[in-house]
Amino acid sequence: MSTLITCPNCKTEFAPEDAIAKTIEKEYEVKYNTQRNELLQQFANQQKQLANQQLEFEEKKKKENELFADKLQKEKQKLEAELQQQLRKSIGGDYENQLKLLQQSNHENEEKLRTARRKELEFLQKEQALKNREEELEILLQKKLQEERILVTEQIRKHEIEKNALKENEFQMRLKELEKQLEDQKKLAEEMRRKADQGSMQLQGEVQELALEDLLRSAFPFDVITEVGKGVRGGDCIHIVRNNFGQECGKLIYESKRTGNFGVDWIEKLKRDMRSTGADIAILVTKTMPKDMDCFGLKDGVWICSFSEVKAMANVLRDGVIRVFASAKSQENKGDKMHLLYEYLTSNEFSEQWKAIREGFLAMKIGIQKERDAMERLWKAREKQLEKVLLNSAHVKGSIEGIAGQDSIDLNLLEDGEDD
Repeated sequence: MSTLITCPNCKTEFAPEDAIAKTIEKEYEVKYNTQRNELLQQFANQQKQLANQQLEFEEKKKKENELFADKLQKEKQKLEAELQQQLRKSIGGDYENQLKLLQQSNHENEEKLRTARRKELEFLQKEQALKNREEELEILLQKKLQEERILVTEQIRKHEIEKNALKENEFQMRLKELEKQLEDQKKLAEEMRRKADQGSMQLQGEVQELALEDLLRSAFPFDVITEVGKGVRGGDCIHIVRNNFGQECGKLIYESKRTGNFGVDWIEKLKRDMRSTGADIAILVTKTMPKDMDCFGLKDGVWICSFSEVKAMANVLRDGVIRVFASAKSQENKGDKMHLLYEYLTSNEFSEQWKAIREGFLAMKIGIQKERDAMERLWKAREKQLEKVLLNSAHVKGSIEGIAGQDSIDLNLLEDGEDD
């Protein structure tokens, strides 16, 4: 029979075993509740972390996590029920046994947590493997697209080359046609030129005679140019030279020839006509020069030149005739003329006239210098413009030659030698 103890305060009797049992029970209950709350807090934190991670996974992982969470909750409830039942049955048991049970339960929970993490890691590895596989497939797809793109580009290039070859063939055929047409036109022009050369030699000669007379009349309007009629001896044209005072200084006779061969008897005939007309100088204007002459010159007492040289020849010979006439005139009354010339040269009239001539000369010289300076500036500006045109034309020529080739189009502004 247990001994009863009376409380000094309330005078209540109670057995000491019950008091000790209740004290131990309260102590174990507090420790159990503390450990239980810590485990529940740990489980809640772990559950929250798992829930946050489960939001990132696919539906399959979510279902697995939910099943795992339900299972974990059931095991937790079962564990709590077992712990409560064991606590009720062995409230007076050893504290170390309870601690071992709690450690074992904690160990089991840790094992389950490690299992869940391992499954999560396997799932992440599988997901990473799928991502790697997708990246490899994307790389293979890009390589395939690149190969297809290169193949299509090569086909397009071949098609363009074939098209350009066809265009080049068409261009060559067109060029051949144009060359054939140009050759035909050249042959036609040569035939027409040959027929024109075979025209009336008499008409050609008359045309040159008229042109010669017009040339002399326009070049020497104060001289007398007379035509020799057909069938009359005396050449084709007679030129009477006059000086500035209207005095006849001499006479020139012209013979015009426009044939393909030079006649050896033309010189003797013209010399006879010169003697018969009393001319001072004989000039033969011919289209074909003698074999031993390349340009104008004197042959057997007759001056020979082409139609393009006759104007210069006439000026020289006319000036010589005037000088000879003036020299002959100067010999007449030489003594009186010398006296008069001396008086004129020493007179005030000559001095003033010479001053006027000198002033006019200086004014003309200054004007010519100004005009020369202005023309130099103008020529320099035009030269710069011409250089700019040549430079831009060279750029255009280089661009076209780079596209169409060097033998396609002739774009030279100058001759072949000057263009370089």
